[in-house]
Amino acid sequence: MLKNYFKESANVKINFINKNEENLKKCIEIIKDSLKNGNKLLICGNGGSAADAQHFAAEIVGRFKLERRGFPAIALTTDTSILTAIGNDYGFDKIFERQVEALGKKGDVLVGISTSGNSKNVINAVNKAKEMDIYTIGLLGKSGGKLKDIVDLPLIVDSNNTARVQECHLTIYHVICEEVEKEL
Repeated sequence: MLKNYFKESANVKINFINKNEENLKKCIEIIKDSLKNGNKLLICGNGGSAADAQHFAAEIVGRFKLERRGFPAIALTTDTSILTAIGNDYGFDKIFERQVEALGKKGDVLVGISTSGNSKNVINAVNKAKEMDIYTIGLLGKSGGKLKDIVDLPLIVDSNNTARVQECHLTIYHVICEEVEKEL
């Protein structure tokens, strides 16, 4: 029955917010404070999470619901010349790490999106960000994988269904955008 897909998606989202409301509030405050202080949001992920990184950055730079000035956000998934150069010269595991090194600075926030929590290139980016005193947030799935223990703030969608995790991630970053936008 088609309704079961929608029920499952809704249940995953309700379970997420019941377990993570305080962490989500903290995430919103951290991103809001970073942007308010003139810093930027760096976002990375692979596959559908790469598309989510772009979508999230677009909402921050453009607008979500309110007319306002643009805020700085960069999806580290979009520049094919950079991605292919780093991938060719250093390996795929370094594509986000190298961009964090080049573009990031203290006070920025890195959001790593990984439905498994085990994406090596996201792990490397988080480790580089931490070396640079950049706050790290993980939008994760399943049990949170390795990233749950590495990021400063894990937001874990407790589901083994990748599609449901991605749907919840979309809701999470839409909520972040709406709340940040209202306050700034």
